[in-house]
Amino acid sequence: MKIVVTDGFTLNPGDLSWAPVEKLGELIIYDRMPAHTIVEHCKDAEVVLTNKVPFTAETLQQLPLLKFIGVTATGYNVIDIEAAKKQGIIVCNVPAYGTASVAQHTFALLLELTNRVGVHATSVASGEWVAAKDWCYTKFPLTELDGKTIGIVGLGNIGQQTAKIAKAFGMQVLYTGRNKKDTDLGEFTDMNTLFAQSDVVSLHLPLTNENNQFVNRDLLQLMKPSSFLINTSRGPLINEHDLADALNEGRIAGAAVDVLSVEPPKDTNPLLKAKNCIITPHNAWMSREARQRVMDITAKNLEAFLSGRPINIV
Repeated sequence: MKIVVTDGFTLNPGDLSWAPVEKLGELIIYDRMPAHTIVEHCKDAEVVLTNKVPFTAETLQQLPLLKFIGVTATGYNVIDIEAAKKQGIIVCNVPAYGTASVAQHTFALLLELTNRVGVHATSVASGEWVAAKDWCYTKFPLTELDGKTIGIVGLGNIGQQTAKIAKAFGMQVLYTGRNKKDTDLGEFTDMNTLFAQSDVVSLHLPLTNENNQFVNRDLLQLMKPSSFLINTSRGPLINEHDLADALNEGRIAGAAVDVLSVEPPKDTNPLLKAKNCIITPHNAWMSREARQRVMDITAKNLEAFLSGRPINIV
């Protein structure tokens, strides 16, 4: 059985082992695979493992031997699921592997917004403290989280972990989602109230056709001028032009995102030059521990498929 990995570098840049997958068949690994080469490289494969390389209906039609697609991530919007079903292709993902890592990154972003550790460390390294007239200084207003309200949009695994961390900081938690949950992690409310009352809004939900760019001018106008917006979910959840306008006009205090609508971004993306906007390169999920879980669960997904009892089917 031929197994093709389409974009293996982000999962394993060299610090993990492919052995759990390699023992299951003839393994061919591509660090990166341009979309126009997918058919060429995968035409003889029965199994494909992919993260961000897209498999459209047109592409799938040209891969008659393909029986299994393992998405090495939780999100699977790069796969045309309906087309895969029609061809009898099983598609599996890796749920909940990055809960701790992404929630941790969420607070890394929030703490950078509130304390600007990176900015101040760079300032000291450049000699500003040596030349300072006073024994201390700050280049940005510093914000204490204790007593502040965080609004979490999507109280799934990552949202719940984020709520737990927030409570440890002494924050009040509001949340919204499809359904009210039986939980003591926070208070359920509607979207408009959450955006209006929160000092921090953090997005933790999958991308769907219904919520594409739902964070727009109307919602942003409800936020406090002192509030922050954080996105560690999917870039297209936010209308980036509307957010850039809100930041540049001072209608919110700052934003921190790990994801953008197009990745890598084009240099015309308005958030790249927006005021008080911190951007990390979609690496919230990339702790070694989280990537090891992806590797292990991907191998288990494939093993289960080969034994006739597939798991984590999407």
